[in-house]
Amino acid sequence: MAGPLLRSFWSTTRKSLSTSAYYYSTKSTATPKPYAYARRAFSSAATAPAPATAPGGALDPSRLRNVAVIAHVDHGKTTLMDRLLRQCGEDIAHERALDSISLERERGITIASKVTSISWKENELNMVDTPGHADFGGEVERVVGMVEGAILVVDAGEGPLAQTKFVLAKALKYGLRPILLLNKVDRPAVSEERCDEVESLVFDLFANLGATEEQLDFPVLYASAKEGWASSTFTKTPSDDAKNMADLLDAIVRHVPPPTASLDAPFQMMVSMMEKDFYLGRILTGRVSSGLIRIGDRVHGLRKTDSGAEKIEEGKVVKLMKKKGTSMVVIDSAGAGDIISMAGLTSPSIGHTVANVEVMAALPPVELDPPTISMTFGVNDSPLAGRDGTHLTGGKIGDRLVAEAETNLAINVIPGLQESYEVQGRGELQLGILIENMRREGFELSVSPPKVMYKTENREKLEPIEEVTVEVNEEHVGLVMEALSHRRAEVTDMGPVPGNVGRTRMCLTCPSRGLVGYRSVFSSDTRGTGFMHRAFLTYAKHRGPLGNVRKGVLVSMGRGTVTSYALMSLEPRGTLFVIPGMEAYDGMIVGEHSRDTDLDVNPVRAKELTNIRSAGKDDTVRLSPPRLMTLEEAIGYVASDELIEVTPKSIRLRKKYLDANKRKMMRNKPKE
Repeated sequence: MAGPLLRSFWSTTRKSLSTSAYYYSTKSTATPKPYAYARRAFSSAATAPAPATAPGGALDPSRLRNVAVIAHVDHGKTTLMDRLLRQCGEDIAHERALDSISLERERGITIASKVTSISWKENELNMVDTPGHADFGGEVERVVGMVEGAILVVDAGEGPLAQTKFVLAKALKYGLRPILLLNKVDRPAVSEERCDEVESLVFDLFANLGATEEQLDFPVLYASAKEGWASSTFTKTPSDDAKNMADLLDAIVRHVPPPTASLDAPFQMMVSMMEKDFYLGRILTGRVSSGLIRIGDRVHGLRKTDSGAEKIEEGKVVKLMKKKGTSMVVIDSAGAGDIISMAGLTSPSIGHTVANVEVMAALPPVELDPPTISMTFGVNDSPLAGRDGTHLTGGKIGDRLVAEAETNLAINVIPGLQESYEVQGRGELQLGILIENMRREGFELSVSPPKVMYKTENREKLEPIEEVTVEVNEEHVGLVMEALSHRRAEVTDMGPVPGNVGRTRMCLTCPSRGLVGYRSVFSSDTRGTGFMHRAFLTYAKHRGPLGNVRKGVLVSMGRGTVTSYALMSLEPRGTLFVIPGMEAYDGMIVGEHSRDTDLDVNPVRAKELTNIRSAGKDDTVRLSPPRLMTLEEAIGYVASDELIEVTPKSIRLRKKYLDANKRKMMRNKPKE
């Protein structure tokens, strides 16, 4: 061990000496002109001296700061993290560097929480980037217990919205002291008066959520994450010397308390994240609650039970790692208050405790909100099954879902009948991301429409109610109000959008079942100009049946290749979902009927050939563009007697019962 330790010591010392010299040179007030360019290029004091260490080689807890970045969707969290990494000397190859999942890059949203660390003025800052969408609220809940502070990012133009309230409530519940960062202040519509107004709205939100006096005394900063600067005073164009994130980093060090942890106590760590590596097995990530951990230490996993703690597995620490910037660094030891990753155990999962072998007390697990929606995943049994995918059996589907439930606490998997599995989650988007990942991995499956999970209290049926914030042009208000009234929504607030003439913002409460599939309808009704945000609010009394929210469908009664000749006669019947050349089968949905009833049609009918020349023989068939469903649209569209057939290459809608006679028999069957 002497060789690696000696190399590590010299590399750390060399880095510390060089960065210290640079740091003190840039702090000089009389900086010569030739150094001005270098100071701007490297963001003065970008690479700070290495944080002080405590006895045992671990970081001194007083030099640690654990911070989560929380915000509403698209208010600039991940862009802000990019700028903080660059400020502290990290080389970032592309924008949104922490969005490492392919779907995150494609859709421009954060799906999973990420942890990284940066050094600033002898302090080590562990930063946690969290999703802003309520469907991924479980990612926020499981990591918010690892930190002592939070940066609440709010768009200065939009102000606090539905999911700002959601993520802030989680932070306040854990006693965090947030720092308010008003982002995008460089926009033309944002003024100092608007920032004061947003600050007042955020203060009211804190008060309504039951914040303490300490939490209400939050510092306010102004920033443009896109331009890469933050300021403690309102400005739209800071000077060149101030175009950096130094004010925000200083505010974190000043306002976020260091972790209260003892290095002398036995080692304990709560597992908050888990991933699997081909060589190392399970990599468990969490915050060290107490003590020191070194490579080679004997540890065991504990699960909290009603009677105390249950031992899961005992083993040895094979590897310790820590995320620094965008890369994972191997470390020899870590101490209380730090956020690290370790390998060596094969059984512990998220919510379990890893501790020294003499410790038999488990840390309290993370509290999660209950799932509000469920879908049934099963084997694809359509006539076209097995053509595209490589994972077709119920056993493989079940193994994949169980593995997902291990790494994502917000998803529950319950085995059902006939190789089917009930998957419970927070919303359509969360389950849609899971289905999309599975189809990209080569799975074929059939998926039922989403079902809302009800509760019964005092013999009264309760359903999940969501808070919906809608922002639309004035000419679309009537259309949106009518559609939402059919879905049992109730308006709680309505008014003009500040700084946007001709825009109206509405706040409503609506049952979750009413919002299933509404997003695509909303986009069509508002011609793509509207914004809709939703977040779980509470369980309340059932609001009764929904109005007419969907028309009937055109169901194929023939198998083969779809022809232009057949579609030409079907076009007047409704909107088509297929194009000529696609494969169809009995019971497959090929379009939406213009009426409320289903209609059996034959989309594979070909023109009969005879030896008599007809007048219309050479007419060119011109068809309207079909409505090709995306996965999210299909999840929101299907009715209770229908399924989605998902394969790596196709997404098809079909009836649950393919035979027309069976469908008729089930339709006439009395409801329970």
